[in-house]
Amino acid sequence: MITSKIIANGILRALGFIVLVAISVYFIYLIQSVLIYLVVALILTLVGNPILDFFKKRLKFKHTLATIATLFIFILIIAGFVLMFIPLISSQGENLSLLKTSEIEQKITQLTNQFITFLESHNIDSKEMLKEFNLTSKMNFNLIPTLLNSILETIGSFGMGLASVLFITFFFLKDRLLFIVGAKKLIPDTHEEQIMNSLHKINHLLSRYFIGLLLQLFILFILYVLVLLIFGIPNLFIIAFLCAVLNIIPYIGPLIASVLAAILTMLSNLGADFQTVILPTTIYVLIGFWIVQIIDNNLSTPIIFSKSVSSHPLEIFLVILIAGFLSGILGMIVAVPLYTILKVIGKEFFPENKVIKLLTKDI
Repeated sequence: MITSKIIANGILRALGFIVLVAISVYFIYLIQSVLIYLVVALILTLVGNPILDFFKKRLKFKHTLATIATLFIFILIIAGFVLMFIPLISSQGENLSLLKTSEIEQKITQLTNQFITFLESHNIDSKEMLKEFNLTSKMNFNLIPTLLNSILETIGSFGMGLASVLFITFFFLKDRLLFIVGAKKLIPDTHEEQIMNSLHKINHLLSRYFIGLLLQLFILFILYVLVLLIFGIPNLFIIAFLCAVLNIIPYIGPLIASVLAAILTMLSNLGADFQTVILPTTIYVLIGFWIVQIIDNNLSTPIIFSKSVSSHPLEIFLVILIAGFLSGILGMIVAVPLYTILKVIGKEFFPENKVIKLLTKDI
């Protein structure tokens, strides 16, 4: 028989559970930066594992020395990218400095007066309304320098996060065997073999996936450089790098990259005639970028990713599409790694399932 005491205890337990969940979610929210650092460090670890093994097996480095060498390679690559951005910031800052705010205000005022004249010629009395609106007095022409300063501050704060990620990555690489031994102690004996096999395959496939991703970005970077070189765009290495990195976001990233390339191409040609120089050059660059995307979508991406994660190109496309509908851009980015993990787990724990057999026949 259900008594009031049992009901009260049930309600208290339910409330306690809800409070515990709320506290856990709030705690995760507070440490979200740390979780991001851990995820990025894990990705670097997966990419660095083959490099670490190369140093140990081919060059006969000790484990700690191989770890330091692997991390040093990451630091050199990151430092190279940072040094690439300095000319871009300096050059674009000089270009933007040519835009004197007084001249911009004068041109907008002139345009407003022309618009008033046009309205009056059509017997539309809106001069007073436009004067009351006073467009030029309400516009902040110092927005561009402020925006540049905020970008520089963001880059500065990024340094601490980068140092944290590299520190965590070092110990992930150095003590990976200790982590495996510790994980074994937490795994039930009945499923130890299956779980360890899953972890081994996941590590292998994701390492191949992220290396494949880096290879794809490198190919895009080279092709973008060629396009920008053909049309004589300054700071072509930095622009190509930014646009290549944006391709991490499937399907949407290339569109953003095209818009970014158009904007930076226009900024690089400030002072030239818009109709004869800026507009045609921007159009040619966009056409070149679209050709690169056609090459990437039909050749490099299907070949690289289908080989690295042992999945059919159509399978990858559908997974990314579904993830995009469910979780937006973030879902599209993590779709392939997460799908690979689920496939490996499915094969280990449900090997006789017909659907899983079909999807994991190459794993």
